[in-house]
Amino acid sequence: MKTTIYLNNENLIAGMTVKDEAELEFNNMALHICENPENVVRNRKKLAASLHCELDNFVCANQTHSSNFQHVTLADKGRGADRLDTAIADTDALYTYEPNLLLCSFTADCVPVFFYNEVNGLIGVVHSGWQGTVKEITLKLFEHLKQVEHCNPSDLRVQIGAALSQEKFEVDEDVYVKFKNLGYADDFMYYNNQTNKYHIDNQQTVKKQCELAGISTEQITIDPTCTYLSPDGFSYRQDKQSGRHLSFIMKKGD
Repeated sequence: MKTTIYLNNENLIAGMTVKDEAELEFNNMALHICENPENVVRNRKKLAASLHCELDNFVCANQTHSSNFQHVTLADKGRGADRLDTAIADTDALYTYEPNLLLCSFTADCVPVFFYNEVNGLIGVVHSGWQGTVKEITLKLFEHLKQVEHCNPSDLRVQIGAALSQEKFEVDEDVYVKFKNLGYADDFMYYNNQTNKYHIDNQQTVKKQCELAGISTEQITIDPTCTYLSPDGFSYRQDKQSGRHLSFIMKKGD
């Protein structure tokens, strides 16, 4: 199974599954859009085996393009792993201190954000489509982590995963205005006179939100892969019926 691994050391593993013609449903990992849920569960089990864990270690949310996040505990182990109705409801970001919980996020053009705290061991993953970015989910989560979990921004490391590129993220004025109203996204937008469309860099806007939370540029890495242009990418823009990548992060335990 082809997977992009962003981080793999003695403490953590983080990465993102990719589209793969050799796998069932091209390696779709999402139960909410699939031809057969059994195919998705088989793909997930194959991923689990490659990560030396079990499907029961997965923790999944029913994503709604919200700015809601959840502190995941051992009681959440297995939620959404093999069926939708047990997933954490109405949530687009997860974080935990617990080892052996594979926090999951599903995307097909949206921005996945992985993060970990080098000092206190906190890890997490965010799903930030343009709606989540406009709602500032990443910024709100990091502000929460600073205030409630007492995270020092200098201890946080962030990986922004593959997503829709600015070239392919064309929007009309209504979406442009929402980004404009953020007050800090102007540098990440341009207008195309030929098509009368605006182009937005969602990854760079999310990166800016990390910086606004006090995380320095040196602590943030971006995967430049475009999910529309890459043969390894699932793209909702390209195909409304497309499958989904699974972005994951897990602390390794005994």
